[in-house]
Amino acid sequence: MDVEEIRQLQPMLKAYLKEFADCFARKDTRAHMDVYVRGQLSDLDRKSVEPIAVASDMPPRTLQEFLSQHRWEEDRLRDRLHQKVAREHASGHSVGLIDETSFRKKGKKTPGVKRQYCGTIGKQDNCIVTVHLGYAVDDFHCLLDGELFLPQDWSADRARCREAGIPDEMVYRPKTEIALELYDRARANGVQFAWMTFDEWYGGKPAFLRGLRDRQQRFVGEVPKNFLGWIDLPRVTSRPYRRRRRGRRRHTPRLRADSRPPQTVEYWLKHHPRLQHQPWKKWHLRDGEKGPMVWETKHIRFFPQEDGLPTVRQHLLIARNVLDPNEVKYFLGHATAETPLMQVVLFAGG
Repeated sequence: MDVEEIRQLQPMLKAYLKEFADCFARKDTRAHMDVYVRGQLSDLDRKSVEPIAVASDMPPRTLQEFLSQHRWEEDRLRDRLHQKVAREHASGHSVGLIDETSFRKKGKKTPGVKRQYCGTIGKQDNCIVTVHLGYAVDDFHCLLDGELFLPQDWSADRARCREAGIPDEMVYRPKTEIALELYDRARANGVQFAWMTFDEWYGGKPAFLRGLRDRQQRFVGEVPKNFLGWIDLPRVTSRPYRRRRRGRRRHTPRLRADSRPPQTVEYWLKHHPRLQHQPWKKWHLRDGEKGPMVWETKHIRFFPQEDGLPTVRQHLLIARNVLDPNEVKYFLGHATAETPLMQVVLFAGG
């Protein structure tokens, strides 16, 4: 956005920010928020504190203190946003998006910074990671919530955490647990998601998938090619078993000895007759910056594996890029058997 566009939107922006005024105890603090938001919406090359403050004729130290020292009701502000989205943008076609963002950082004092996988550059580097929940319906897109991922070594060093301003109640939690907490907070404030979606890192975590199923949430998300399960339900037994009457009894329930072990989704695509003989179905998903996005798919019902046992039957969607047949993606969909395939494809394709 350029300066003129922001100037034209100023009345609406002021009205919008006014809805959050009671989240700030002091009037001057609310004014700083207006400056910071306008700076983030501007066409500045760098949108850190100093260039935003200079462009607004404000001492950089003042804006820095607003971000680092001044207190506001963060939880109330987030809840207000959730309630506004639930009130004004509810839809039977809404999609919740779980994702994470990483930022490269130098030094050792930025909260949560360490050498870890940095998605923005696709390799290990010194960075911080945050987990986010987004909301989309039609042309409306909104970031609902986000939270810092605190690595275990940071969590164990409380002195370092206090020096960085991290409260004692903030401890290490797996990213999947953070994602489910973000989801629960939004739902508690009235936000409804027709579908949830996520990338293959989250799709490869059975506990995360189970968490969404337990919440009776429909989802379709990417899973890795080595994701395990069955197309045909294996036989399970609950009968105790002890070899030659010695040793501990084997746990139950368990797969029967004559049951086929789980295989990867990549294996099933290549070797299961129902997928081998199923023709690819072509879909025009949308028009992108590089032209039409056209994929072809195969679909079958699938039993994912968790703790060695099959879970509930779900949709397995296999998608192949028409322009590059070597690009194959796998999606798991949790929805009723009667759900139209077009819906699964639509939400899988983003």
